[in-house]
Amino acid sequence: MAGAPFDDRDGQIWLDGKLIPWRDATLHVLSHALHYASAVFEGVRVYNGKVFKLTEHSQRLIDSAEMLGMKIPYTVEELDAATLETVKANNIVDGYIRPIAWRGSEMMGVSAQATKVHVAIATWEWPSYFSPEMRKKGIRLTQSKWRRPAPDTAPVHAKAAGLYMICTMSKHAAEDKGYDDSLFLNWKGQIAEATGANIFLLMPDGKLHTPKPDCFLNGITRQTVIGLAKKAGYEVIEREIELEELADAQEVFVTGTAAEVTPVGEIDQYKFTPGKVCETLIEAYEKEVGKTG
Repeated sequence: MAGAPFDDRDGQIWLDGKLIPWRDATLHVLSHALHYASAVFEGVRVYNGKVFKLTEHSQRLIDSAEMLGMKIPYTVEELDAATLETVKANNIVDGYIRPIAWRGSEMMGVSAQATKVHVAIATWEWPSYFSPEMRKKGIRLTQSKWRRPAPDTAPVHAKAAGLYMICTMSKHAAEDKGYDDSLFLNWKGQIAEATGANIFLLMPDGKLHTPKPDCFLNGITRQTVIGLAKKAGYEVIEREIELEELADAQEVFVTGTAAEVTPVGEIDQYKFTPGKVCETLIEAYEKEVGKTG
């Protein structure tokens, strides 16, 4: 089933208040979201039958929509309940959940005041984003030619669909060159994040350094890992990090709902060896989320 196209699967998707057959969960070609990127979404994981940080994700979906001027017609509690209903209906034990909200097709043009805001929740089996071999030796990144936009040029703290176009372009470019992912710099030329994950560096001072989330999402996994690192005795410093500082980094890893905690072995000419800190935080994160196997 892993290779099946996403529009042709068995199962049910929650759409605008009820579960419907998977293949019936469609939208019109003139939906505002398709033309003007007026959509927000979430990525959530199910581990051993339990949804991790569900309420935080539901709240962020609502917050992201508000940043785009959209009012989601459901409360956090209703979104939580709908998510659990969808997971149960599809018998998901270890998988991924994709909630999404978008403007419909009542208006066509930049203005969208009269459009209806739709919400859908889908879920499918998905045990791991990166292979065990990749996670053991570290993934390979290359710098993207695109940069994360400045905070005053886009709704950078929303998980908005439009902000991910440069992620797709960058990841494609990286894969075409044999890499696993891309590294974004911010609008000032400093380290920002990967295409769908935050980044951490273990520096010679023995502390973990991570970019300030001033132009990208302060990831829910990022926040979780910061807490786990502090609990394990590591000091975490959030600051502006120059690209050249990679030369001094002893370990590097990325975090995200999909990536979880994944070591980085290479960023262009900079090489890293996954070590004790990566191993400690991978184990701590897997224990935190209740991951098995």
